[in-house]
Amino acid sequence: MNRVLVLGNGPTAHHFADRLRHHGHEGPLTLLGTEPGATHHQAFLDALLAPADLQLPPPPGLDVRTDTRVVAIDRAQRRVRALVGEAETVFPYDTLVLALEARPLLPRLPGITTPDGHLGPGVVVPRTAADRERISGESAVVLGGGPQAVEIASALAARGTRTTLVCERPHPLEERLGETCAAWLAERLERAGLTVLGGRTAVRRTPGRLHLDDGTVLPADTLVLCPSVVPNLQLALAARFLTGSGMVVDAQLRSSDPHVHAIGPGVEHERRATEGPAAALEQADTLARILTGRGGTYRAAPPVLRLRIRAADVCHIGTPADFAGPDTRLVTLTDPNERRYARLALRSERVVGAVLFGLPGAIAPIVRSYRLSQQLPYDLVGLLLGWPPRSASDAAEPDARALVCLCNSVTETALRQAWQTGARTVPALATATRVTTGCGGCGERVRELCAAWAPGRPTELKDAA
Repeated sequence: MNRVLVLGNGPTAHHFADRLRHHGHEGPLTLLGTEPGATHHQAFLDALLAPADLQLPPPPGLDVRTDTRVVAIDRAQRRVRALVGEAETVFPYDTLVLALEARPLLPRLPGITTPDGHLGPGVVVPRTAADRERISGESAVVLGGGPQAVEIASALAARGTRTTLVCERPHPLEERLGETCAAWLAERLERAGLTVLGGRTAVRRTPGRLHLDDGTVLPADTLVLCPSVVPNLQLALAARFLTGSGMVVDAQLRSSDPHVHAIGPGVEHERRATEGPAAALEQADTLARILTGRGGTYRAAPPVLRLRIRAADVCHIGTPADFAGPDTRLVTLTDPNERRYARLALRSERVVGAVLFGLPGAIAPIVRSYRLSQQLPYDLVGLLLGWPPRSASDAAEPDARALVCLCNSVTETALRQAWQTGARTVPALATATRVTTGCGGCGERVRELCAAWAPGRPTELKDAA
């Protein structure tokens, strides 16, 4: 009997537990989490968008201990000492999994912390669903230019908060999307009711205000900080695991101790740190298969980003290095009038990098071709613009255009079938198909399908059959 103990109770830990049960593990399975209460997937943003929809039930037979602080890992005795409330408890294990998280690097901004080092009133670093309750007032400023900052600012504006996004680059996400796409993104965000101030730096926070380097003073009942993050390696260092930029693991996601595995943003594999929630979820699924004897090895892939915003359809694949090299062919499509853009990096007619803007129909087939390393069809323009595609030249693929959940490869057909067998809500569909349990980018589309297929809409439901 393999006793599996997981240190962590976030989305990555829950996904691992779900897949471990799915792949046949029947032994004891315990999760230790520091936060009180239930876990949300992609907690903070989901709480802003639809807090009731995304509290998924834990897998059957899972022992979840919340409000628990790990004190030490005893590798020799294979046990973990932790404080549950005020009482110290010992948790034995056969296999230990560290579901590592990242910690934010707070900017050196006067006024954001109290003298004892805690965040000041009205200052929020988004982590858990509970942080949502700290956002109050009529105005908010989101500080940062990355994906999290754009998504959170968009969600706040959509719910009626007067919101300003401040970033140091001329436009948000410019380092990933390039100048053209980033400018179009800022334009779409402004049109959706969000104020975007690029090329600005915050210099200090005073109660209810944020002061910028050009003298601008912004009303900010709440200041949301979206800084860069680093792996939280406190436990790994204390237990003397091998670390680099993260906790070092091999292709079996094993640490320097064969009884201890690690997944999540704090992991380093082949001298490369884990980037993004989708990569952490992929590690969780891979480790679940390895521990249940289903084989497989972990091979890190460049991250896939799809922004969870309503203002624009944005997708980015790969790293800057993937767009360079003598054997890379670049294909670009630009449509300024309709604000549509694509830049594909191809090697042997296979996607190794991509930027897609305003092309919603192209995202699913491009991502699928990238993940399966399939050759693209010759009609690239038709693929990008949503014309009926030709089959890929080296594989017969299913209807990828109907793919709803990129993380878990859930098609609209699968959702229709689950709906017709009784899964009539987002949580029920998530339980039946795992849709929305990855990066969460498909949540809005799933809610739209539920609304379209609801009782009283017989035409749509009939068409879905």
